[in-house]
Amino acid sequence: MSVSVLRTLLQDIPIPQMVRIRQKFDGTKLDNPAEVLERELQKPGAIDQLKPGQQVAVAVGSRGVANIAAFTKTTIDAIKQAGAHPFIVPCMGSHGGATAEGQKEVLHHLGVTEEKMGAEIRSSMEVIQIDQLPNGLPVYVDKYASEADAIVVINRVKPHTAFRGRIESGIMKMISIGLGKQKGAEVCHQLGFKYMAENVPAMAKIMLEKLPIVFGVALVENAFDETCIVEVLPAALIEEREEKLLDIAKSRLPKILFDQIDVLVIDYIGKNISGDGMDPNITGRYPTPYAHGGPEVSKMVVLDLTPETQGNANGVGTADFTTQRLADKTNWSATYANGLTSTVCAPTKQATTLENDLYAIKAAVKTCNILDYTTCRLVRIQDTLHLGEIEISVNLLEEAKRNPDIEVLSEPYDLAFNSEGNLR
Repeated sequence: MSVSVLRTLLQDIPIPQMVRIRQKFDGTKLDNPAEVLERELQKPGAIDQLKPGQQVAVAVGSRGVANIAAFTKTTIDAIKQAGAHPFIVPCMGSHGGATAEGQKEVLHHLGVTEEKMGAEIRSSMEVIQIDQLPNGLPVYVDKYASEADAIVVINRVKPHTAFRGRIESGIMKMISIGLGKQKGAEVCHQLGFKYMAENVPAMAKIMLEKLPIVFGVALVENAFDETCIVEVLPAALIEEREEKLLDIAKSRLPKILFDQIDVLVIDYIGKNISGDGMDPNITGRYPTPYAHGGPEVSKMVVLDLTPETQGNANGVGTADFTTQRLADKTNWSATYANGLTSTVCAPTKQATTLENDLYAIKAAVKTCNILDYTTCRLVRIQDTLHLGEIEISVNLLEEAKRNPDIEVLSEPYDLAFNSEGNLR
């Protein structure tokens, strides 16, 4: 079908006027999180377990973790003060295109470089098998980490995007899938997300028993992507404490304060936002049937990729519509690597693609299954990490005014598009 035919189909579809609102969440945060980590590292069961001269692998991941460079540097400095020799291991499964150089580049984009950290980055996709689960799944670990005298893992604890369990995304998952590299991530996903709540902690337990993992740096963030909890967990306490931190993380998760949305417009998706490009806990659109929660969204539009995602558009297939701009920026090989590793391929498909933002949004309004297009309940967000200030259509205004956690910031206005049909 030609572009002109699509334009004809969509030209009369209205886009509602919008207002800007502020959503209120618990903003409790740490004023100096790196300083808190310094104190935590001096507690029994952490730095005091290291011996002078030891080679210490510091496992750092690819997720969008607030203050990750500062946390990594603080940990490395404390290891050096103990007389040990730290080096950094990319701990990110198949991310970075599942290549050693790609994973090092991901760390670079996060501000974790050899120069800034004062430590070598040893990046490799080579793994060794150290055991297997009773169900036959092998347990792998990064070769460099396996050769270290001690291992330290840094990660944020938060709800997973594709399954529910007492342990979801955090230190245990970082150990089993992150340290397992592409091969470990692949086998952990092999039986599907239906069994991830069992396989992730089972693999991590074996690795905690057989590897010199000394402690984990567990981080929890508030609704504004700011660090609110920093805890250093000795290896023996990781599983028990992570379960409690997950409950806290779930209570701090931001959300869109409307239960039913006709059209959700998301400006940016990317691996630095979420492993799924956009957090399904926010959008209510999950890649598997093993997770739930969030708003009921009829149609979803994603407009662009973050620069940090380096063309990885994982998650675009979860949306209904996207733009040619996003498609042109996509590195499909890197995107497909996610699906091939996780075995969940729907998010790596290309959504119905329109020439620009204007027609992508019009297409979502046209197909959102309402009788009167002028009543469309439309919400626009920058991405799923930034939900403090968002835009809503005037059709949601009265509902917003009744909610004590919402402040209306503007009068109604029309969305402004440039000459190419993209939002200004």
